[in-house]
Amino acid sequence: MNRVEMIDKQYVWHPFTQMQDWTANPQLVIAAGKGIKLTDTDGREYYDGVSSLWLNVHGHQKQEIDDAIKEQLGKIAHTTMLGLANVPAAELAEKLIEIAPPGLAKVFYSDSGSTAVEIAIKMAYQYWQLKGQTQKKKFVTLTNAYHGDTVGSVSVGGIDLFHRIFAPLLFETLPVASPCCSYCSSAEERDTQAAAYIAEVDALLASRGHEIAAMVVEPLIQGAAGMLTQPPGYLKKIRELTKKYNVLLIVDEVATGFGRTGKMFACEHEGVSPDIMTVAKGITAGYLPLAATLTTQAVYSAFLGDYQQQKTFFHGHSYTGNPLECAAALANLKVFKDEKVIEGLGVKIAAATEKLKTFWQLEHVGDIRQCGLMIGVEIFQDKTARQEYPWEWAMGHKVCMQAREMGLIIRPLGNVVVLMPPLASTADDIEAMLDITYQAIEMTTSKNK
Repeated sequence: MNRVEMIDKQYVWHPFTQMQDWTANPQLVIAAGKGIKLTDTDGREYYDGVSSLWLNVHGHQKQEIDDAIKEQLGKIAHTTMLGLANVPAAELAEKLIEIAPPGLAKVFYSDSGSTAVEIAIKMAYQYWQLKGQTQKKKFVTLTNAYHGDTVGSVSVGGIDLFHRIFAPLLFETLPVASPCCSYCSSAEERDTQAAAYIAEVDALLASRGHEIAAMVVEPLIQGAAGMLTQPPGYLKKIRELTKKYNVLLIVDEVATGFGRTGKMFACEHEGVSPDIMTVAKGITAGYLPLAATLTTQAVYSAFLGDYQQQKTFFHGHSYTGNPLECAAALANLKVFKDEKVIEGLGVKIAAATEKLKTFWQLEHVGDIRQCGLMIGVEIFQDKTARQEYPWEWAMGHKVCMQAREMGLIIRPLGNVVVLMPPLASTADDIEAMLDITYQAIEMTTSKNK
């Protein structure tokens, strides 16, 4: 055990980690990164197969972003946005609105996906209070949803494992079924199931729309739930229904934004413009913690009034609109434009799709879910009977540990093995990562029959 691992185990409490296991077992310590590779303290390299938790976009040590941060450091590292403006934050807001779905007009900064969603919830709630429709207090959510770990974002989430212990702290929501048709056996069954999901939302909004402030959705794919993909047209239909019943639509693009699905934002695939959209993760290409909540002019205008009316949105963070973070985000967007990143994703996505077809021949692979470069491979003890591996076997974790031995960093979501490579990966890189994943699944499952 090297010194860094030793002091980590002595002092650090890791997220989403059973620390008893962590301290009892050897752990990997990352010392550096370059491009799409990470290097540990022993000098060994690994593919960054989950983009450092879905964050990294253009690779590590991207010169243009490094330089932008250094240049900003020569001016100022931080200044408050309470009563002051700053250059990078203003310029970034302009750029975000330029690339956002039509209709979004204002940007409210924060520091993580969780806080961006928390802000969206509070904005939607206060919007209706200010509009005089004070009965509109409820939120419609999807089962299996994940929107972060603050109390508000947990309240609109739906992953019981993460959140059940906090139930007494949460506000009540109106859940509807997670719209995933992955296990449907035919196109006819998928169509029937998709219609049922939409009908459920229609019925709920028709009967209770007068008391609903907003519906909160992850567009196209529910990431933390295990890469659950939605049927085509679902998001577009939800947008139509929320407009019909006078309910705000909050779209959480924290995971799906900035190219992950093949377009800048997942909403673009179905021509959807939400009332409120949250972004984070890839906004700075994985360099610094920044998030934003984007709203329409109509939402923003409801908060305007004379000082004595107290219509202000009373929310903020010490580092709101931090100039360093915003400078990194501006450089990130410039790389997207200069290198035509979105335009180049089609070939990479196609390479992943083709390679994933071979996974079906593996004895224990029961489902493959893909949306752009967001990939989930689900393993079963018996895939024909859809018999899951016992939780205590930690099979997804074992597969990822095997992949690590072979030079690939990936993480599981239960028994779903997740791959989300940096967008800078070439088609060959993606194929190499999937080859390792294939071998890791085959080796691990064959040893644990």
